Amino acid sequence: SVTGAAITSSTFNIATNAKTTSYTLVASDTDKLVTLNSASGVTLTVPSAVFSAGNVINIQQIGAGQVTVAGDGTSTVSGTGTKLRTQYSAASIVCTGTNTFTLIGDIQ
Repeated sequence: SVTGAAITSSTFNIATNAKTTSYTLVASDTDKLVTLNSASGVTLTVPSAVFSAGNVINIQQIGAGQVTVAGDGTSTVSGTGTKLRTQYSAASIVCTGTNTFTLIGDIQ
């Protein structure tokens, strides 16, 4: 069992949002797992003015096509890389402030 101030339930269920092409995140993706399943590379765009500090979006590359995470020109995404490393890699996008995001996980 996991204990902590942010965990309020003994059961944790996460909804998924399956995509097969490039995609721009929406507010309802918060706390979901967005899966990207494509044979060729796709871009996941993090838009500005949609998320609040503390929001988290989980992502996973299901297909062979590499996923690139990018801001929309106003929002910025930082981390040790901007791409998921390989098929089945996963990461989390954390909103750390207004239009500012950190990408953490299996990235390059």
